[in-house]
Amino acid sequence: MSWLASTLRSYPEIAIFLSLGIGYWVGAKTFRGFSLGAVTATLLAAIAIGQLDITISANVKSVFFLMFLFAVGYGVGPQFVRGIAKDGLPQALFAVVQCLLCLAAPYAVAKIAGFDVGSAAGLFAGSQTISASMGLATDAINRLGLAPGQGKALLDAMPTAYAVTYIFGTIGSALILAMLGPRLLGIDLVAACKEYEATLGGGEPAGGNRAWHQFEWRAYRVAEHGRAAGMSVAQVEALEPAGARLFIERIRRANIIQEAKIDDVLQPGDVIAVSGRRELLVDLLGGVAAEVEDAELLAVPVEGVDVYVTSKNVHGKTLQELAHGPAARGVFLRKIKRGATETQIPILPSTKLYRGDTLTLVGRTQDTSAAAKALGVLDRPADAADMAFVGLAITLGALIGAFVLHVGAIPLTLSTAGGALIAGIVFGWLRAIHPTFGRIPSPTLWFMNSVGLNVFIAVVGISAGPGFVAGLQNLGASLFLWGIVASAAPLIVGMYIAKYVFRFHPAILLGICAGARTTTAALGMICDAAKSQVPGLGYTVTYAVGNTLLTIWGMVMVMLLT
Repeated sequence: MSWLASTLRSYPEIAIFLSLGIGYWVGAKTFRGFSLGAVTATLLAAIAIGQLDITISANVKSVFFLMFLFAVGYGVGPQFVRGIAKDGLPQALFAVVQCLLCLAAPYAVAKIAGFDVGSAAGLFAGSQTISASMGLATDAINRLGLAPGQGKALLDAMPTAYAVTYIFGTIGSALILAMLGPRLLGIDLVAACKEYEATLGGGEPAGGNRAWHQFEWRAYRVAEHGRAAGMSVAQVEALEPAGARLFIERIRRANIIQEAKIDDVLQPGDVIAVSGRRELLVDLLGGVAAEVEDAELLAVPVEGVDVYVTSKNVHGKTLQELAHGPAARGVFLRKIKRGATETQIPILPSTKLYRGDTLTLVGRTQDTSAAAKALGVLDRPADAADMAFVGLAITLGALIGAFVLHVGAIPLTLSTAGGALIAGIVFGWLRAIHPTFGRIPSPTLWFMNSVGLNVFIAVVGISAGPGFVAGLQNLGASLFLWGIVASAAPLIVGMYIAKYVFRFHPAILLGICAGARTTTAALGMICDAAKSQVPGLGYTVTYAVGNTLLTIWGMVMVMLLT
């Protein structure tokens, strides 16, 4: 044991990786649906390892924290900009109100309970489940000009308060929003979602987690006196009920297979390959058309592709509007993902698309290629990130953040961390509009986001380890109870404001609240309770605004208490 302790003190980088390994392993374990998560588990592992009195340079956590904050901003950029623009303004304004409540409650608790600045910053981060705020709070405390021992005591108190308050911050927030919220507000969540789906032009949302074979290609023979004989492909496709979306893809005529064009005229005896949703093919054609087996005709090159929406001509339009465009012919939409959390959006006629959305399309290769060109760009898997873009963007943001404006005797600055966050937002938004530069593949973005934060947390925990036990003994029970107040009060007040002031539809109200508090766990429980993905429609804009403001509030909390 002494050899291990000596080795970790001599090579502190090993202690960081040990903290990460234990943290990710323990954080992935679940007990009755609850898990600590990688961040909290890494922090606890690091605190335990930190009992060995290991010293790590503060520069290590700064490097990874800048990387993390840039990734956060990059991921939420398109939704953040849309939120402060016309489309999502009410939701963005509510997110600001909710974030102010989330700042006010921990601040009031800290003043009433007499917590020091470090404990207050940790209380805020844990009760609002916003780990990133500890980085900006750390920067703010370091700029206070305190004696080394006093500053370290405040920094050591922060992870203690975070660890104590985080558990209720996670579980309690989800329970309040998903279970208590509907009762307090008098909402029948299932009925509200069905009503909202009806207003969007549909019942059961299409897509979801269904298998690829929900879209099929079948062969039918054109009868001699059938309705389709003598009509063009476009005329036949127009015969089906609105929203049916059945397409004639290929034609076998005189034993010759040809690709169908919209002006081709069908003749008796033709065998046509028709694509569409399986239930439509069965219900609409099964009883009136003669289905035939023609493997060669149905050997259509079909693919499923992801398309990243960038076109301004698509931004803000509904699926119903886009379905009538020429680029939509022969293409079926399987999934819509939105935002850094890849929230799944229900596929309904009045669902709107926005820049930054990722669509999963199914169809013939030539059809999906045409649709991708009209919508944006194909989001094909890639291994390499544009690291020149990443490095220069973080540098620019950090340089801007390092600038200090003195107002009297008060120094005002974004800090390098705040600058990196804002740079991520700006360049993430630019990437959504001009996807020719700045590509960061999803696995790379995950690494920057998750590992960047957890390395920062590991260094914080290892450094705070020696003083953690004493801090827990002094503040443990009271801090936990005050954390419940700080977590619950803003959410409950926010729900009433969302209902009676902003008058959001009940189906998306709780999703809006969950996004403003950046609690993805709560959104999952809300969708389960609603038996629908509709609450996710309110999540993405408020998440983008909330994630940004709550992170910055870590610095603001320190400023308010000093």
